[in-house]
Amino acid sequence: MRQTRGRDRNTIILYINGERHEVGGEQVFLPVTDYLRYGIGRTGTKVVCAEGDCGACTVLLGRLGNGEIGYKPVNACIQYIYQLDGMHLITVEGLKINGELNPVQEAMITCHGAQCGYCTPGMVVAMCGLMQENLCSQAPRPATSQEVREALTGNLCRCTGYESILNAGAAVNPVEMPSLQALYPSVEMAGELEKCAGETVCIEADDRLFLNPVSIEEAVGFKAEYPNLTIINGGTDVSVFCNKRGFEPPVLMSLSKLPDLDRVEILDGWISVGARASLVQLERSIEDIYPELHRMLNVFGSPQIKHAGTLSGNIANGSPIGDTLPFLFVTDSEVEVTGVSGTRRISMNHLYTGYKTLDMRPDEMITCVWIPMPRPDETLRLYKVSRRKHLDISTFTAAVRMQKSGDDIEDIRIAYGGVGPTVLRLPKTEAFLNGSRFSEANFREAGKIARSEITPISDVRGLQDYRFQLAENILLKFYTELKITGQEVRV
Repeated sequence: MRQTRGRDRNTIILYINGERHEVGGEQVFLPVTDYLRYGIGRTGTKVVCAEGDCGACTVLLGRLGNGEIGYKPVNACIQYIYQLDGMHLITVEGLKINGELNPVQEAMITCHGAQCGYCTPGMVVAMCGLMQENLCSQAPRPATSQEVREALTGNLCRCTGYESILNAGAAVNPVEMPSLQALYPSVEMAGELEKCAGETVCIEADDRLFLNPVSIEEAVGFKAEYPNLTIINGGTDVSVFCNKRGFEPPVLMSLSKLPDLDRVEILDGWISVGARASLVQLERSIEDIYPELHRMLNVFGSPQIKHAGTLSGNIANGSPIGDTLPFLFVTDSEVEVTGVSGTRRISMNHLYTGYKTLDMRPDEMITCVWIPMPRPDETLRLYKVSRRKHLDISTFTAAVRMQKSGDDIEDIRIAYGGVGPTVLRLPKTEAFLNGSRFSEANFREAGKIARSEITPISDVRGLQDYRFQLAENILLKFYTELKITGQEVRV
């Protein structure tokens, strides 16, 4: 094991509801919810699913940026203490104003928005997050019913009924609430969080090792020393394994302090997505550029998941049903990886060598994803088949990108997920359609060819025959959508 160096801090410093906490030893490897309940007696935050699906554990996580702490809702059950160095956590107990219920809490009472109360704290925190975002806008106003619905996408309630909860959210005027910055104006807290951002943290306890480096050079050096380490970014996947499967990675590294990896920028005809950039940042940045990807991200996960999760994490996980991967395949996106020898870019179409196996050297890690800007004359469609529309694991995914010349297909690219050990491009199907007429007959025939290029399995989400049929039908759906709507060119 790597010994803690003298210049490294061996504790996690965070604030909870404005109070400073310094956590060391085995406690840093606890889920935030366990620390809240058993460590400091904050029992308002509930745990139901322990995998980020129900939202009962929602808290507001504050990060320092541009001299001010910005707050976003996240699921505390899949955030671990080691992820929160230099951050401010606000739980439902911390939302009171001068010891009294805040307007969201009052509205939940007035509108009869709670029965058993188990899900209520998460609902309240999620709506307070919405009000905070609204309050920080140029023209604060009461939230619409649709905005409340979207803010509560990740929150489930089994007994109250959603109408009264939505009514409560719509009844609150954000201007009646103080901002969280006004509620917690501590200059001392902001100063310490800024100091924490420049300090490497290295903690060894109970045969486990954690590093939170402050430079990419330090990070890749640690990766070279421990090539099988687990990298933590949002933790929306790894933490579920820890909670549900007893996974205890012996060596972990967080990317939370690495500079310049939290940006989404347009550079020289590419969209640059830093490894730390959240899915919410990506979703908002590409709304007018790739509306299909924006639509996909809208149903991808809850706000709590998307404020923590990242595109690089979706790629690194390597699941053949990763929702963003078919899009990245057909757009010829590239993954930037950095190691001790420097930085290189790998085409998404060449990144995976097998099931969850990436063509990366032991010391390398993903630092950026590069997505080409769309051409004005191309059509893109993304498909996700799952048992429910929102927030579900996919049974089958697909992306089709096409350019036409008159009535002929000039170039078409097709990628399927959930039909093999990795996301698959379909070269035979593409070759058949390239140069052919844009016709129903050709897409029916292409569907038959597509069946021959895939190797789906049967599992709890769908039978093999079902996936074979989806592979065939999705191409006909693509053709029919474009023909009926007349939208033969859309990105």
